[in-house]
Amino acid sequence: MSFKLIIGYGNPLRSDDGVGWHVAEELTERLPNSEFEVVQSHQLMPELAEKISRSELVIFVDATRGERPGEWTCKEVHKQAPVRAFSHAASPEGLLALAQGVYGAAPPAFLFVMCGGTFEHGDRLSPTVAERLPSFVAAIRSLAFAGRSQNQELAAR
Repeated sequence: MSFKLIIGYGNPLRSDDGVGWHVAEELTERLPNSEFEVVQSHQLMPELAEKISRSELVIFVDATRGERPGEWTCKEVHKQAPVRAFSHAASPEGLLALAQGVYGAAPPAFLFVMCGGTFEHGDRLSPTVAERLPSFVAAIRSLAFAGRSQNQELAAR
């Protein structure tokens, strides 16, 4: 059985760095379990490659530092050899390459990233990021249901 995989990652105890976790929590409640698997992780790990290889679509969700908190982007992710061969942390591109190399399959993948305003200790999102979270989740949900038909980079919002 094929499924779509959403991986929200970051540190939920560093304020806006936890945006991937917040998105994953929202989507776990809203998406049908039979079609989607939602994963929360502190970092991307090679162990995710097997799950990625079995999915029909992968959506990565993360936070970044930027000039405009709450602004987000989406881009298609392409396979790329991992930069650090012996590191436990991985990149979306490296995980796709690993899934292809070890398991023989790498599905279409996208990376949604939101600029954070604060990365200090705390388990709550900053007000600006929290305000933008519903539209961010809606865009991710839309792509998850549409799949490959929306593979163009989305404009920053």
